[in-house]
Amino acid sequence: MTNTELVLNMLAEVSTTAISRNENPKGLNESKSVAKRGGDVAGNARKDLEKQLGKKLLVNTILIILNC
Repeated sequence: MTNTELVLNMLAEVSTTAISRNENPKGLNESKSVAKRGGDVAGNARKDLEKQLGKKLLVNTILIILNC
């Protein structure tokens, strides 16, 4: 896992935790919504960085996973 992947994963976790603490979800459906939105924060950051760099960040990781 690259440093960028680690940071994006941490961003997703921190975002999800912050949203959860702010909204205090009740039940599975609300918790799933919070988790999705936290992941979206990191996903949007990844897409923005890829746009700035002009290349995909996770291609090698995806290829490694598919070859296993």
